[in-house]
Amino acid sequence: MVYTENYNGVKLDVQAVDIDISENTKEVIHEAIDKMSRHTRDINFVDVYMKDEPHPVNSKTVRIRVGVPGEDAFADDAGEHFDPLIRSVTEKLIKQLEQKKAKQN
Repeated sequence: MVYTENYNGVKLDVQAVDIDISENTKEVIHEAIDKMSRHTRDINFVDVYMKDEPHPVNSKTVRIRVGVPGEDAFADDAGEHFDPLIRSVTEKLIKQLEQKKAKQN
């Protein structure tokens, strides 16, 4: 499933390989963007890549790239459920955004 929208001025592109995204998962992605936006106002786009592989352990993968001026922020994680993975990756991205902001100041 490919899902694209403009969410609060941020171009959101979600690519989910052979997966249908639930409304709840879309809401978790929106919450992630809102949370990251509190740390920087310069987010141009967010690319989310979700994949479910036929492995018995850590079969789901979430990768998120955040387009900001300069070098983009990127993080990924693997686990059993998409929603907690999105939250985990969001926390990693927030740390990167905070470090980037600290370097600029």
